[in-house]
Amino acid sequence: MIQKILVSACLLGSPVRYNGLAKTLAHPILDEWRREGRVVSVCPELIGGFGVPRPAAEIARAQSGEAVLAGAARVVDTAGADVTAFFLAGAQAALELAREHNCRFALLIDGSPSCGSRFIYDGSFSGQRRAGAGVTAALLRKHGIEVFADSEIDALGARLAREP
Repeated sequence: MIQKILVSACLLGSPVRYNGLAKTLAHPILDEWRREGRVVSVCPELIGGFGVPRPAAEIARAQSGEAVLAGAARVVDTAGADVTAFFLAGAQAALELAREHNCRFALLIDGSPSCGSRFIYDGSFSGQRRAGAGVTAALLRKHGIEVFADSEIDALGARLAREP
């Protein structure tokens, strides 16, 4: 059975980011996975209930996706609105999609309050990055799915090559 990979829709060229743009990742490994039918596209923010475009959002007070999952932090948009429920719903839907397709790996866009896996923004909307994971990345990891940032696609390719 071919190993499927959950991939952020914006990396696949879908204009689903908060600003209505994509962040297309052009990479031969990703092209190969698409040809092989391995890719399962997901945008946690859209399936969580957001539209496009939408206000930018960050996890408040330099917290992490893990803290949001634990109920100890919230996600806010640029107007100060608490949008945590949308992020939690999207993360849960992404996990269900991964389970439905037996995905054990995910390739997600870094920096996002949903999909960030190596870094996210600090909640000040000043462009300051910090190490940490977004809500979806944290939930996927909590359930045993290996999450890779878009900058780690070669590492994910190497990891998949070791799979039986």
